[in-house]
Amino acid sequence: MSLPISLTVNGVARTVALDDPRVTLLDLLREGLALTGTKKGCDRGQCGACTVLVDGRRINACLMLAASLDGADIVTIEGLAVGDALHPLQAAFIAHDGLQCGFCTPGQIMSAIGLIREGQAGEDAERVREGMSGNLCRCGAYAGITAAVLDVQRTLVQRRDAA
Repeated sequence: MSLPISLTVNGVARTVALDDPRVTLLDLLREGLALTGTKKGCDRGQCGACTVLVDGRRINACLMLAASLDGADIVTIEGLAVGDALHPLQAAFIAHDGLQCGFCTPGQIMSAIGLIREGQAGEDAERVREGMSGNLCRCGAYAGITAAVLDVQRTLVQRRDAA
C-alpha cells in the first residue's frame, strides 16, 4: 500500500507515492527525487548536513518523516540559484572561503538562510556561531562561514535602511 503526498519542492508541485510511511524527507529528496545536494551525514540530526527549509523554517531532513509533510513547501540547495545567478549566501560562502571539502556546505547555507529569515543572525559573530551551532564542519571553515553570514546580513540591513 502506498501513501500519496503532495509537496512543493523548489517551487515545483509534486505528488509522491510513499511505499513506506517511515521514509524520511532526506531519503525522499535524495533517492526519490534525485536532489542529492542535501547530504546524509550522521542520519541522527546531530550534524546539520541535511538542513533544508520546510515552510520557511530550517529543519534536519533526516529527522522528518516525509508522510508528515503533506502540503509543505520545501526548499533545498538546488532551489536557491536562479539560472546562473547564485543566491547571495552561496556567493558569500565562495567570497569568504566558507567551505573546504564542501560536504557540509549545502546544510550550512540552508541553515544560514533560515537563521537570517528568523531574524536571529544579528550583527554579532558570536550570535551567528550560536545560531549555526547545529551545523558541523569537519574541515573547520567556521570563520569563513560566519563571515559569509554576517556579510549577507549586513547587506540586507543596509538595503532595508536605504528603503
